[in-house]
Order: sequence, then structure tokens, then C-alpha cells
Amino acid sequence: MQDYYYIQRLTGNIQALLVEYGFIDNANDIKKLRNNLTDYVEGVVRAIADYAGYPYTPPSGSGSSTGGNTYTVKRGDSLWLIAERYNTTVQELKELNNLTSNTLQIGQVLKIPTSIDDTPDTTIYIVQKNDSLWTIAQKFNTTVQELKELNKLTSDTLQIGQELLIKDISETPQPTPMPPTPTSTYTVQRGDSLWSIANKYNITVQELRNLNNLSNDTLIIGQILNVPGTGNETDEEIYIVQRGDSLWLIAQKYNIGVNDLIKANNLSGNTIQIGDQLVIPKKTTSNQPTTYIVQRGDSLWSIANKYNTTIQSLRNLNNLTSDTLTIGQRLIIR
Repeated sequence: MQDYYYIQRLTGNIQALLVEYGFIDNANDIKKLRNNLTDYVEGVVRAIADYAGYPYTPPSGSGSSTGGNTYTVKRGDSLWLIAERYNTTVQELKELNNLTSNTLQIGQVLKIPTSIDDTPDTTIYIVQKNDSLWTIAQKFNTTVQELKELNKLTSDTLQIGQELLIKDISETPQPTPMPPTPTSTYTVQRGDSLWSIANKYNITVQELRNLNNLSNDTLIIGQILNVPGTGNETDEEIYIVQRGDSLWLIAQKYNIGVNDLIKANNLSGNTIQIGDQLVIPKKTTSNQPTTYIVQRGDSLWSIANKYNTTIQSLRNLNNLTSDTLTIGQRLIIR
């Protein structure tokens, strides 16, 4: 069924798409269509791939009206990203296209050196809603660090629609990494994930799965995991900042001071962003007393259990004559 605009209606459970390239009663449109039709068609293919969240690799020589390969600049592109993708240099791109600066315009057509390999070893991924570097790294069997290095990222923050270079591993089968020899164990803490633990011990999530014969990514607080190393690794863990977090809330969660967090992460202030990775310094085991602020729902039993001590020890250390506690009360913990 069509209306007078020739728009398809009543197509059922199918996504209908109407594309207008131009109008034959317009002289300028006719000229552009004759000279650039393949560019327009490839533009639609790319737009659909971007919309559907699929990596896009243009065919070699696509859209070339002057001979050789060309590339149409998209949002988020830079000369460095394009040069990296096509295994060339920024300088070579600038010379070939008579560019006097590194500034690009969306839709600008660049000539690509034809002497290079027409099959680049990278592809482009468009960042989708709820994506993170970790989920993308998992999807393409790579690591967060490799993604950051390949795209020269200085943080883990991503924008929807951002284009990321992904190493193409489809042509070369990747060998299954040999699991490292376990020489120590790690006890799962609240907030831990396979990624945070793997990152701490400088291994991949898959290596951690293999090492512990895990069939999924679910962890349980208190679970013992095999990890590589001698057991002398830095006594700290990584926390990924979530929506609504503040340094104070994170410090409360791990029962450490805000200043400890600032010092451990070399922060210049209290500002943090979603996705930031914070080093959580572990409290060292010692006989030096510390202070605990009583929270809603606390009891002497729950606090003693949390700090691996006894109710009587808490009573004696704080000169308590009863088990009654008050929210905000300070207790000495040894």
C-alpha cells in the first residue's frame, strides 16, 4: 500500500526504509546523481550499518570518481584514525589531499594511497548505548588496554556514535592463550568482577576463566579464585565508578578515608566521573586501632563479625556497659 508520497505503509513486522537521493526535475540533483551515485549508495549502506550497530568496512575503491581509493569523513574521524585504519601516515594523507591542516569536515572525501594493502587489518565499530570499553573488548576478543592504545584514548569514557578502531582478527585465528601457573589465590570482594580481578593481575578475563574452570562470569563474595603471581602483588583492588557515586560513598563502602582514596589515585580534587577506575587501597592487618561509625542496622555482633573480632573485645575496647548502639556512634576497632 502506497500513499501519494510513495511511502510504503502497512509493511507488517518489517522496517521500511525510503531513501531519496535527489530529484530528476532539479538540474543540480541530476548532475550530482550522475557524478556521485556510488558514493550516495555506499553512504546509505554505511548509515544502515551504523544504525544497526554493525562494523562497517567500505569496499576498496568505493566512491572514486578520480581513480584510486577514497574515504568519506564521518563524525569522530581524524587524520590519525584514518591513517591508522589504512596503514598509512598522516603526512602522506595530507600531501595526497593537499591539506594544510589536520582539520576535517564531515562528508569530506579523501584520497587514500593506492599502494597500500586494500584490506586493512582494522575495522570500525560504532559505540552504542550502554557500551563500555570492557564490553566492546569482550565482543571482539581483545583487551581494554589494546583498545585504548589503538584509539589513543586517555580515559574509559565513550560517546554514543563514537567510532573505534578494532583489530580485525577474522583472517588470522587467534591461539588460545595458555593459562598462567597459579601460585596464589584471591578472595572475591563486594563489587568485584572478573574484569576487575583480571585487570589487577594483568591477565585477560578468558585466562581467569580458564584458570578457574568458570563457565560464566558470575562471582560470589568470599569465592576463592586461582590467580597468577607469588602472592606478593600490590594489596589493592580496582573500583569502577557508577552513577550516583562520590568519593565519600566509595570510601564508606570500603571503610577507608576519602583522603586515602585521593592519595592512592593522585586526585587533585573530589570530582569523579562514571566509568573512572579507582584504586582501592586495602587496609593492612595490624594491631593499630581504627574507628568505625555505627550505621543503621548495625549491632555489636554484626560489627564483630565484620572485623573478625568478638563482642566482648568490642565492649572492653570501648568501655561499653550494654549492647545498645546509636547511629553515628564511634567505635574503636582493633
